[in-house]
Amino acid sequence: MGGVNRRTVELDGYPDLVVIYLGMRANRPRGVLTLLELAPQIKRSVEEKPDGLLLHERLIVSLLPPHLAMRQYWRDFDSMERWARSLPHQHWWRRFVGDSRGTGFWHETYFMAGGMEAIYGDMTVPVGLTRFAPVRPARGAMFSARARARLPGPSTIAAPMAEEELEELHPSR
Repeated sequence: MGGVNRRTVELDGYPDLVVIYLGMRANRPRGVLTLLELAPQIKRSVEEKPDGLLLHERLIVSLLPPHLAMRQYWRDFDSMERWARSLPHQHWWRRFVGDSRGTGFWHETYFMAGGMEAIYGDMTVPVGLTRFAPVRPARGAMFSARARARLPGPSTIAAPMAEEELEELHPSR
């Protein structure tokens, strides 16, 4: 028996690396159908190799209830944000906030340069950071990932939905 083959990675070439975990959980039976519908769409979007996406990995959080996730490595936040605010992601997000279709969605983003941000929508059980950190509404300055991460400068592309539109859809939330 030999010793452990320890290795590491050289990340100097990726000073703006962003790692994002995204997950979707079936909260109700209808959510299973939503997961099955979205899986091939997500697969196609990744196969199109969006600019800046270095790696996409699929993860299973749980089988019962179905809770699927993915981990993505992006060259930089701007690339990730451009993709997230364009089609097809823009359509997915608008559809989800209009009706979660029996699912809960979350993402947590981690930055090589430091910092992190997260969002959780209709998650009926705590996941990730919500299992230990205080939770608050994603409104005002907490509405966009750029703002939550306290990144400088404006976005280069419009958000999929303005906060005012979301308020019109769900005035009581």
